[in-house]
Amino acid sequence: MSTAEKRASQDKLETTRWLYVGVGFLINICLGAVYAFSVFRPPLQKLWGITATQAGLPFMVFLGMFALAMALAGPLVEKWGPRKTSLLGGLLVGGGWILSGFSPNIWVLTLLYGVVGGGGVGILYGCPIAVSGKWFPDKKGLAVGLTVMGFGLSALLLAPIADSLITGMGVVRTFTVLGGAFLVLLLLLSLPLKFPPQGWSPKRCEPASGKPGKAKAPACVFGDLDRGQMVKRGTFHALWGCYTIGCLAGLMSIGIAKPFGLEVAGVNSSLATLAVSIFAIPNAIGRPLFGWLTDRVTPRYAAAWSFTSILLAAAFVYFFGKGSTVVYFVSFVLLYLNLGGWLAIAPTATATFFGTKHYARNYGIVFTAYGVGAILGSVLSGMIRDATQSYLPVFLPVMALAALGFIVALFGLKPPGAPVAQKAKN
Repeated sequence: MSTAEKRASQDKLETTRWLYVGVGFLINICLGAVYAFSVFRPPLQKLWGITATQAGLPFMVFLGMFALAMALAGPLVEKWGPRKTSLLGGLLVGGGWILSGFSPNIWVLTLLYGVVGGGGVGILYGCPIAVSGKWFPDKKGLAVGLTVMGFGLSALLLAPIADSLITGMGVVRTFTVLGGAFLVLLLLLSLPLKFPPQGWSPKRCEPASGKPGKAKAPACVFGDLDRGQMVKRGTFHALWGCYTIGCLAGLMSIGIAKPFGLEVAGVNSSLATLAVSIFAIPNAIGRPLFGWLTDRVTPRYAAAWSFTSILLAAAFVYFFGKGSTVVYFVSFVLLYLNLGGWLAIAPTATATFFGTKHYARNYGIVFTAYGVGAILGSVLSGMIRDATQSYLPVFLPVMALAALGFIVALFGLKPPGAPVAQKAKN
């Protein structure tokens, strides 16, 4: 291939790589339907006469399986490639939702929706992220943030659709209808996914010419550590802890968004449903926003900014949220924004600190923090609500954890040095 042909091919790939971000965005619209689950909770409680904690079980198990399957799917992406792995995930997501429509009780729904559907999302979710990360080593935060933006934006579209379907055909049947649509869309959208050619890199990441006076190209790939090397670094433990706290605060808010509006803020049912859709906007915007911020100021300071705003939002809603629609909207907007932010900070930090060679496996391990945060947040919010008959006290532990996260981020999120075990011997 001549120099001119190589340049033309390079220019074409530079342009077409944005298509993979668009495909990933649409996939995430389907996967992010779980963020509209708070619309399902009151009807499920009424239908089966269950508690708030029990109604949150499918949501909690879904997010837990999401994180577990994400960790297990990392090697699968490397072995099968993103297309085949995505097809498997799409089958499980659609099948889990469809079968959920035949659930006779909350336990069967938890199994079908939580285990099957959540596992499918975990298998599929990492594929478009890995694709975007490999196509954009020069703009990791922005590309990944735009890709997962669809996950956060999903509830804006799907919450009113789900609410309308629940009113028209019942809460259980709604799972089947949405599942059929997800199955078709996810299988079609999985087909274009692929990694860049071996050895390809964008122009900004090409090695410097070495000529005097020439500026060096930006460093797009840092030291590549495999999973075993990564987990021995203190940076990994700090990132995992920060990610857990960020997800706990955000996912707890998502799980209680509608009932909090009804019971504490005092808004009517229509406005509470509308709020779930509106909150999807900052959740979506937080992903490219914090992705861009992480690229600019490093993961450490992006995380510090996030925990500061989480602390302020939790304090605001705890002290002033009773009966206030304004406080409800402002605080939950900030909490949703930061959840979206962590879904960009964490994958960008993983690539920045540990490289892109083993990215699918490495981020799968880091992503287990999401599952832990989801389980803790769901259990904690349900137990506090059942014990105190109010959602307000939920935000006391959120404030304490946000303060802890701020400290860990400032002192722990730095380029990895020697392994922890090796430092302990010295």
